[in-house]
Amino acid sequence: MAKRFNVLTIFPDIFAPVETGVIGKAVENGLISINTINIRDFSKDRHKNTDDYPYGGGEGMLMTPQPLYDAWKSIEKPGKTIVLSPKGAKYNQQKCLELSENDNITIVCGRYEGIDKRVVDLIADEEISIGDYVISGGELAAMILIDSVSRLVPGVLGNENGSSNDSHFQGLLEYPQYTRPADFMGIQVPEILLSGNHAKVDEFRKRESLILTWSVRPDMIRKRGLDREESEILADQFPEDTDEFIKLLKE
Repeated sequence: MAKRFNVLTIFPDIFAPVETGVIGKAVENGLISINTINIRDFSKDRHKNTDDYPYGGGEGMLMTPQPLYDAWKSIEKPGKTIVLSPKGAKYNQQKCLELSENDNITIVCGRYEGIDKRVVDLIADEEISIGDYVISGGELAAMILIDSVSRLVPGVLGNENGSSNDSHFQGLLEYPQYTRPADFMGIQVPEILLSGNHAKVDEFRKRESLILTWSVRPDMIRKRGLDREESEILADQFPEDTDEFIKLLKE
């Protein structure tokens, strides 16, 4: 059965680009489906408005509860319902894995200054934010969620292990990658990658992932911890941080 994404939005046409490339192929092959629902179609306002002024005053407008609730009710199997909001829990690979366990996922795209809290309380299983910044609406965030979850659906990437080496999947950033030519503007591909020794290549890639992650995202390693071999690799590269690597050893 295809994984189904239901998307509640006032701008359904925005989602045409998401059905290209890898995701487009997955839709063609029946592995996933994307069902966009125009919230305006359910507005009882004669002008099809979906927003109004907030009680208590304040700048901007809020999405009103009636059209959004009725749009959600029109879905036969909403499954897991996610409201995209800057007030939600931050999205990460672990949350992506959790969502991938659901056959039906409904995504609510907020607009304006947000959504009337009553409808959020009525329909949402959780609120999710894609990062510590604000964008004009939830549509771009919904595309990110659809793409990241779809990559975990068997068959979407072709190679069943294709996503397991991605950055963040194992708590590390992905190692640097190279392709032909072996020499580009005098910069050589690391010799070990040309050796054909797969065990040595794996060792090199693990080392590079650890070094890169500690260099730019040390928070990931602090959260993940280290085994003894990893600690020694990093201590050799960053001797000034050796004490911290020892503290990060997993029990």
